Amino acid sequence: MSKLIRGQTLSFAADGQSVVHHQKGVVAVADDGRIAWTGSIDKLPDAYATWKVEDHGHRLVAPGFIDAHIHFPQYRILAAPGKDLLDWLHRFTFPEEARYADRDHVAAAADIFLSRLAAHGTTAALAFCSVHKACADELFKAAARRNMALVTGKTMMDRNAIPAVHDTPETGARESEELYRAWNAKGRLRYAVTPRFAITSSEAQLRLSGELLASLPDALMQTHISESPGEIAFVKELFPQARDYTDVYDRFGLLSPRSLFAHGVHLGEREAGRMHEAGCTVIHCPTSNTFLGSGLMSMPHLRKAARPVDLALATDVGGGTSYSMLATMGEAYKVQMLSGYKPKAVELFAMATIGNAARLHMAGETGSLEAGKFADIAVLDPEATPVLAARHEVSETLEDVLFALLILGDDRAVSATYIAGEKVHERSLST
Repeated sequence: MSKLIRGQTLSFAADGQSVVHHQKGVVAVADDGRIAWTGSIDKLPDAYATWKVEDHGHRLVAPGFIDAHIHFPQYRILAAPGKDLLDWLHRFTFPEEARYADRDHVAAAADIFLSRLAAHGTTAALAFCSVHKACADELFKAAARRNMALVTGKTMMDRNAIPAVHDTPETGARESEELYRAWNAKGRLRYAVTPRFAITSSEAQLRLSGELLASLPDALMQTHISESPGEIAFVKELFPQARDYTDVYDRFGLLSPRSLFAHGVHLGEREAGRMHEAGCTVIHCPTSNTFLGSGLMSMPHLRKAARPVDLALATDVGGGTSYSMLATMGEAYKVQMLSGYKPKAVELFAMATIGNAARLHMAGETGSLEAGKFADIAVLDPEATPVLAARHEVSETLEDVLFALLILGDDRAVSATYIAGEKVHERSLST
């Protein structure tokens, strides 16, 4: 399996400010799927000189994208219209997720879902499943076959949804622990305790979720917070004693450095301060927030120097409107411009790679092109379409090239994807 992957190599720094770029670069991938060496081709050690070469020419050989929040059972329902978040959940999402009680359906869907991620250059993810144990089980199996870094968990929700997607506090906790024992730390897999959000979990279920998080030291926790005004108002009705939405989760022990909260569009000053104290991560999902009319999340607000909150970036399919992290970065740029902040392309690429890896506690194995990490790679073509090619003619810097990709790029710009050194996607020139 050892090989040399050639092209313009680039890898981003965790601070989002710099990039290591070699115009004529190479990544040497060992038999175990890990990077043995990377750098400029003219400095390639003799020990790797005879390895098989896969040459991508002028294309960018970059770290694979990491999606920090995506819903596996919603892979079919992009662009399903709803009046707002809660209407969309009840009209489309819950009925679709009810289908995931069928293991055969789940197994087929898991292969489609992970193949779709690969086609968009996504090599790792933090994913929601449905409430059904089989859903998480089959998604873990499919990711294991690909040697993919995946974090997921059985969704827990015991109220305010259709009965077909309800569990109970007790069964939700028991099945979550069973899945953790079966899959966590098996290969590149990890478990996430997954209460959907405060509206669909009773106090009893949230309490058991907090107890699970405390008792499973390697597990992450994922949920949603402060996405839309209607949702926030409903949470206030359900938990009148809580100071705010964040306090609901805090009361049940769900704020921690292993806790990731999708959206955070409307978090107040106290909430952001508490998130900072607890070491939580907020996940920006721009295409979902604009599509559902939820609001515009301000990165500068959450990053205030006195109490910065760690941020991740995600598609949030199927509320999100694209599997592409390129399109997601482009939407994030527009949302932040409306908030008065102009992020650089390098910053957004860093968020989608090494930044998300750090937030998902997997930076030791993926997220950048470094020796010892798995060769999770997206090969990007800055001239993939006529529009991109014309735009590329006037690019003067790497920042120009990356910016054009995130504004104009999509899956057509992903010419190949590697997971642990194995090519799992290659785009035909005819597609």
